[in-house]
Amino acid sequence: MNIHSYEKLWLIAALLLIVGFIATITYGSVGLGIAMVDDSQDTVNPGSLDEDFGEPRVEHVGENEYEAYVIAQTFMYQPDPIEVPENSEVTFHVTSRDVIHSFSLVGTNVNTMVIPGEVSSMTAEFDEPEEYGVVCNEYCGDFHHTMEGMVHVVPEDEFDMTELSVEADDEVELGDEATFNVTVENGMLDDLETTVTFEIDNETVEEEITVAGDGTEETTFTVDSSDLGEGDHDWTITVDDYDDSGTLTVVDELEDENDGGNNDE
Repeated sequence: MNIHSYEKLWLIAALLLIVGFIATITYGSVGLGIAMVDDSQDTVNPGSLDEDFGEPRVEHVGENEYEAYVIAQTFMYQPDPIEVPENSEVTFHVTSRDVIHSFSLVGTNVNTMVIPGEVSSMTAEFDEPEEYGVVCNEYCGDFHHTMEGMVHVVPEDEFDMTELSVEADDEVELGDEATFNVTVENGMLDDLETTVTFEIDNETVEEEITVAGDGTEETTFTVDSSDLGEGDHDWTITVDDYDDSGTLTVVDELEDENDGGNNDE
């Protein structure tokens, strides 16, 4: 059977298109580091989100691997911004609290519909420090156009997952000790060696601590109010780039909570 030269051209062109299509799909799913998860997703109650979404956050789950739990709701994303380090692989788990939204990372192939009761998951690789906008491409209400968020990809040496919290006395009686309870949380898997610095008036105290990976460490500072004297005293507690501050008031005598009450006979 003789095949006309034009038919040969059409057959070759069709074959090239098929090969090109397969190559494009393969590159999009492997080369770009983008992976769509199928319909076998977990479901959540949008009116009462489970513990995974109870606190929108980024988690360190492996070497250079992170998971971001994101809530979309009119007209915002939580957390915002989402901060991750360069040279990382991030899986976004996104759900909606109210209506249908989308999670679209501008300038990338990350784009998924976000449906109440369902969890959409996508994985992306971030090689360089950059800022990406997050937009909603599904109409979700009158202020749909204002629904935006950000993903900040920061240099590795500028990224950490440290949290600092302080419980301190607001007021003490002259002669009593004031207590400052400090909790440092380390969200990274590697141990954190750091310094807790406590300053009050012109006095400074430092303590070296080690916080286990994905753990917390507590320490306590005490101050004799007699050394401070009556009045207001500003204090600051610092850990790396994080700080908490307040004012301690020292009084001659604390007021009795029962003072001023009426006694019925």
